[in-house]
Amino acid sequence: MTEVIASRDNERVKRACKLRDSGARRAAEGRFLAEGLRLCTDLAQHLPPEEVYCTQKLLDAHPELAALGGRHFLVSDAVAAKLSDTKAPQGLFCVFPRRTKTLEAVRGGGRYVCLEHIQDPANVGALLRSAAAFGFAGAVLCGNCADPFSPKAARASMGTLAKVDIIFADETGQALAAFKACGIPSFAAALQNSVPLERVDTQRLPGAALLIGNEGNGLLPGTVAAADKAVRIPMAAGVESLNAAVAGGVLLWHFREV
Repeated sequence: MTEVIASRDNERVKRACKLRDSGARRAAEGRFLAEGLRLCTDLAQHLPPEEVYCTQKLLDAHPELAALGGRHFLVSDAVAAKLSDTKAPQGLFCVFPRRTKTLEAVRGGGRYVCLEHIQDPANVGALLRSAAAFGFAGAVLCGNCADPFSPKAARASMGTLAKVDIIFADETGQALAAFKACGIPSFAAALQNSVPLERVDTQRLPGAALLIGNEGNGLLPGTVAAADKAVRIPMAAGVESLNAAVAGGVLLWHFREV
């Protein structure tokens, strides 16, 4: 029988809120909280939910939600409001396993996006979405990147968290060493000493690692120097930069699996 939760002070609700708010808690428990009909159902196609919190109103409109895996809880509107990270909650929240891998998962012939100090969770999520769309095997998050399992990043990823390998590395140099060991060439997105994208033939590459840096400062100079090649997106005169997610989308499309 589905358990009913009407109190905002319920211990399960408090624990779910901590998963929503704390990256350290998500890492420690190996779980994260997702919100919304589209996001939760998309994720559930690839990840089995452990817990499902749903309002009666949404369940009446979408009875198929009863078939989602995991333990189910029927929650009041007040509880849904407490669980929500948005102004207008839809009434569906799921706790999913936080699946990550190490650099040992990097495989020769694969295509990877490597993010260095990308701090906006919306940019991280959007880049994961582009990586999945263009056939990349995984995303390596280096240094002080935003948590891809945070609510904002998860929403921006549109459920692709389960479609690419999520790999964490303390330093970009560790990722570059892993790529080199697998014979994967690395390409740093940079303006200085770089070649235009159209001069890079991607069809004969034995895989590719695309390095994208911080929103304000770009890649660290040492990262650019250590990469096999620096590349840039040709732009109109007087325009020096693009949003990290937009630039990354262009670069990922160019280096897509063909």
